[in-house]
Amino acid sequence: MRRGARSRRWSAAVGMAVLAAATGGVLSPPAAAEGEPPPGQLPGQVTFPTHCLPPQEAGLPPAEGPSTARITVDDPAPRVGDTVTVTYRLTATPAVAPLVQSVVAGELPADVLTPTGRILLAGAQSGEVTVVGAERSGPVREGEPLPAVTMTGTFTVTAPGEITLAPGGYTLHTSPLLDLDTVCTPAAPSAAPVSERLTATPLPTANLRSVSLAAAHGAPGAEVEVTGAGFVPGAAVTVAGRAGAAETADRVAATADGLGVVRAALPVRDRTTTAVVAYEGPAWSAGHGSGPAAYTVTEAAPPQPGTQKVTATVEPGALAMTQNGEEIALGAVPYGEGGAAPGRIATVTVKDARGGPAGWSLTGKVSDFTGPGGVRIPGAALSWTPSCAAAAGSPSPCTPGSAGTVGPDGAVLASAPDAPLAGGTFTVDATVALQVPPYTPPGAYAAVLTLTLS
Repeated sequence: MRRGARSRRWSAAVGMAVLAAATGGVLSPPAAAEGEPPPGQLPGQVTFPTHCLPPQEAGLPPAEGPSTARITVDDPAPRVGDTVTVTYRLTATPAVAPLVQSVVAGELPADVLTPTGRILLAGAQSGEVTVVGAERSGPVREGEPLPAVTMTGTFTVTAPGEITLAPGGYTLHTSPLLDLDTVCTPAAPSAAPVSERLTATPLPTANLRSVSLAAAHGAPGAEVEVTGAGFVPGAAVTVAGRAGAAETADRVAATADGLGVVRAALPVRDRTTTAVVAYEGPAWSAGHGSGPAAYTVTEAAPPQPGTQKVTATVEPGALAMTQNGEEIALGAVPYGEGGAAPGRIATVTVKDARGGPAGWSLTGKVSDFTGPGGVRIPGAALSWTPSCAAAAGSPSPCTPGSAGTVGPDGAVLASAPDAPLAGGTFTVDATVALQVPPYTPPGAYAAVLTLTLS
């Protein structure tokens, strides 16, 4: 009822306060030709035919004519999972300004124009990005061009390759007394030309291949049971002995099952074998092979007359991790604004008691975040900054992974290199941040972060 009364008061003022720009009014001079920027315009500035529909209350006819716009991005070469900020600057429009709300005859008041728009994505990633401008502008008198408007928004890169950005429809909203919208759309779905391009690169894929041994030592010729994990299901896998960086003569072929698990019995006859590895393809590589699992070939020497043999054995242990807690609580972000929700993972302690030459790698991957009504935030929106430290006396150093996106494909949290004698105790931490898009529905969003030690 109250809104209807305001509309009636507005109608009574039309006769003395309508100050509309003429059909084909502009924010700035139109382009020389459709689809091409006029001389002197910035690279990426494009012009496209537009149909603008003024608010019904204004009693004005639709306007047809060119719109001139330019789209820019803050990062032209993002990685998959990165958040890109886009800017849509509109400098010319055929829109008719509904100045009927002005309380001062002949003038649209300052700070009453709020633009919103859409940017169309195509190529490697399709969809739309909503952009919004601030309610800021100077007063506009009858016959003067409307001020240029700038709208911004963000989107998350979900696929590698070239992504094109083209201007879509936009709405010019004024609200000194009533909320009125002038809605402008491209004259045809393909009318707006590409204004900006970016090339997204894929995330590096973490190598999760690993092997474990049923025994860490044995006499020459003894068979050791080898179990591998993280291989491509159904792939042909070679299980081999290794002495330092070189392979020995010990070798057996195996096939990964449907879960990527490999099981094999490897006869270890070469006395120089100090570790066992497994790999796909013709030769071991860092991208398609496991890290080495330590193995020692033991051989008893004949006793000398008048002597007694004294034997002490240092038993190798295992590679294991523990975590201080199971939940990560992220900070809150305000609805409408979005932003980074910060937090920290539960501290991880890695203990390497194998006593061999093999290092280790701790990787993590995260699922999508699911909230109210099934709304999702991509797992690629979670990033971390890892840190790690080796305890005093540990033979190996600890190297933190790179800061960046965690995502569903995984990233390295920390690692220790291969060495003649590796091992120790290590403390691993990481700060995390979830980039929440603006206007994400309020509520709690949960995901699963999986850590894998190999």
